[in-house]
Amino acid sequence: MNSKSFTRMARTAIACIALYSVATLALAEELRQVKLATSVGDIVVELYPEKAPKTVENFLQYVKDKHYDGTIFHRVIGNFMVQGGGFDAKYVQKPTRAPVAHEGRQALEKGLRNTVGTLAMARTSDPQSATAQFFINVKANGFLDPVVIPPGDPVPRFEFQGEVYTNTPRADLANSPRLFGYTVFGRVISGMDVVDKIKATPTGPGGPFGSDVPKTPILINSATLVK
Repeated sequence: MNSKSFTRMARTAIACIALYSVATLALAEELRQVKLATSVGDIVVELYPEKAPKTVENFLQYVKDKHYDGTIFHRVIGNFMVQGGGFDAKYVQKPTRAPVAHEGRQALEKGLRNTVGTLAMARTSDPQSATAQFFINVKANGFLDPVVIPPGDPVPRFEFQGEVYTNTPRADLANSPRLFGYTVFGRVISGMDVVDKIKATPTGPGGPFGSDVPKTPILINSATLVK
């Protein structure tokens, strides 16, 4: 093969790689927004796969599987957040896949915090228990952010909720469930007025819950990918 033929082939290969990269990037951009069509209006959320990749992938898979269709906002606290994605209109909990790895600290390092309008994963007291349920912050909930651990091992001094720890092994702090916080992975970009309607709805007991359940059910009729 002469040098001119080799050069032409190399240029063609580079062009193909470039086109593939552009197509892949375009596809990724398409998958960054999800519309939640609720019984009180539409909410569009933008997702941040570059900041919380596993969490976004997990959420998008539930969207593709139609998991959220027909679920309700089952926990609404007007000065805190609105939570949904886990129960149907009869308060039956929907089956889920295995939990997704907690990415709160990674997302925090890249600028995602529990501020007004952000989308975060709900979980139990176990940081590694998040599956499908999510919540939308309706106020700045900084106390839900992962706690930044100072440098050093052991950490010379660390203070949390009024308690002071000295010369603590870094692993003890890094693995403490109290310090993980909640993973933010998206933000409402359209329909915050709908979120405000949800947070203002009267609540009380409902199904297995003793409080904070909308008296008039608020359904997610569908969750779909949008451009």
